[in-house]
Formats: sequence, structure tokens, C-alpha cells
Amino acid sequence: MLQVADLLAEAVAIPSVSGAEAEVARFLVSRMAGFCDAAYLDAAGNAVGRVGKGPFKVYVLGHIDTVPGVVPVRVEGGKLYGRGAVDAKGPFCAALAAASRLTEAAKGALSVTLIGAVEEEAPSSKGARHALVTLPKPDLVIIGEPSGWDAVTLGYKGRLVAKLALEKPNFHSAGEGSTAAEALLEVWEGLKGWAQGASGAGLFDSVQLALQSLNTQCDGLTQRAEATIGLRLPPAWPPERAEGALRALLAGVPGLRATFTGHEVPYRGPKDTPLTRAFRVAIREAGGTPRLKLKTGTSDMNVVAPVWDVPMVAYGPGDSALDHTPDEHVELAELERAVGVLEGVLEHLSRKVGRSAETL
Repeated sequence: MLQVADLLAEAVAIPSVSGAEAEVARFLVSRMAGFCDAAYLDAAGNAVGRVGKGPFKVYVLGHIDTVPGVVPVRVEGGKLYGRGAVDAKGPFCAALAAASRLTEAAKGALSVTLIGAVEEEAPSSKGARHALVTLPKPDLVIIGEPSGWDAVTLGYKGRLVAKLALEKPNFHSAGEGSTAAEALLEVWEGLKGWAQGASGAGLFDSVQLALQSLNTQCDGLTQRAEATIGLRLPPAWPPERAEGALRALLAGVPGLRATFTGHEVPYRGPKDTPLTRAFRVAIREAGGTPRLKLKTGTSDMNVVAPVWDVPMVAYGPGDSALDHTPDEHVELAELERAVGVLEGVLEHLSRKVGRSAETL
């Protein structure tokens, strides 16, 4: 049985910026080997463990990479500080600890696959995409992301990145006319107007724009302005539809070229599934009042949900407002409660395996 606080402290002490996760992956495989039927590094570098040999397949897909930035690892005031404590080594370590406590009866009913994915924080989502093409379709999926111990996340917005470049002949600054930078800012204002008109009610159903970068240069003959714009997309605007609308909007702008990357499909799961019911039961048994969330960011849920198309939620300890911050930390008491909830979810599911999917 794993002690989650010790496990997480060791994991966050190992740097694992996206693309450099090998050391922490080996560490996690070594810990999973102590209770899993199989534990290994896959071809993508994911840390994978499998416990139980039952017919009902549950995947826990977490990620073990982090954004850059050193947060000194320490325990102060009942809080564990460190890069990845919240996003998202904490949720994955909580899942490992819960899986290590499964009863023999649960192991006979379930096959639980724990996937510590690489490069979730990178545009590639390398680990999740590898799992999609190498693992069989599961029955249920838990995405390891911070939700708070008494809440589950049903969905994430989609994403699209627009890279714009606008060129104009150079002219004397005393002359009339707009610069390339001014013209590109006019485009930005037009995009904001489009986003407002395309948005529904509420933040999750709104199109959100962020001007991520803006640069200008001139070689004496040609002015050039470049901008990178990030879009957070609701379910009504999958990235392909949004790209088509933006291309139509931008088609008449002289000297403008647009390229689009980072296509991530938005996802919102149903409120009532076998998995959400199991979480509601487990959270209540732990003394909480279950809450359902929708998030405006993205996660590996956006990658796997359209393909696997099974009941899926994101769950894990921690406050996502601390993601990527210099103050990243998780409350140790919350970490332990999340382990208890996850253990309760798996045990609840194992007792229901004999029923149909509709009554699970």
C-alpha cells in the first residue's frame, strides 16, 4: 500500500518538464511494480501499470510532465509545495495510492490501467495519443487533473491557435495611411467582435480570445506585423468550424496570411453516467457534497474523449488556480481524501460489474 504524501514528495522532487519525463517515469514504474500485475515504460515514455484481471476496463490517464519553473519542494502548514503537486503529479499519485489499496474482490472484477502520460503540457499530447492507438477501448476513463477532492470535471473547452502575418509597403511616418501594426490591431478588434457574436450564454459556452504575442519589424521596404491569437472554444464551435469562420472573416484583409494550429476538440460529458454516479456515492461517503465542473482550459480529455467515446470525468486533488504558479501546492489532508474517494469509486464500480452499463 502506497503512502501518497511520500510518493508525491518524491515525484515532485524529480524535474519533468515536457519532453524530459524519463526519470520520473522510471520512478513511478518502480513504485507501481510493487502492487501492479504489470508495470512498464511504453514506447512513448509513458509510465504504465495494470492492476486487476477483471473484465471491466477502467483507465486512469494522468500526466507526469510539468511546465517549466522550479518550486522548492517542502511541506509547510500541512501543504506540499512543488512543481506538479497540483498539475498533475498530485492527481496521478492519488490514483496510484488508491489502486494499491484495492481489495482482491475488486481486482477480480476490474482491470485498472494507470497511465502516467508524457507531453500533456506540450501541443503534441504525445502520451495520450500513443495510448489511443496502442491500448484497447476502455469501459470508463478517469482523467487525472485537479478538480478538488469533492468535485468532478465533466468537460473542457476546445482550442485553436491562429498565427497572423500582415505585410504592407513601407512609407514615411509623416505620410497618411495605417501601419502594418495598426492594420493588424484592426483585425484583432474584428476578431473580438466575431467572438462576441459567436458566444452563447455563460463562460463555458463563450468563445474566448487571447492576444498571446504581437511583433513588428521593418527592413526599410516592407513593414511586417505578426500576432499569435489563442482561442478557447465551446462545444458549439469545434476548431474546424472556427477556422472556417475565421478564414472567411479574414479573406478580404490585404496583405494578411493566416495559419492555424493546436486544434483541440471541446468536450462536455453527461451529468449522469455510471462513473459520475460512482463519484457521487464515494464523495458523499467521504463526507462531501459532490460538485460538477466545466473548465475553460484543455486536458488530455480533449484528445481521448472523441475516440474512446465512453463515460469519462476528470478528477484529482488540488486547486487548479495554482496550476503553473510559483505557489503551487496541495493540501495533504485533501490529497488523502482524494485517495479515499478514488478507492471508493473503484470499489463501487467493482461491485456493480455484474449489471448492465445502464444500471452500473
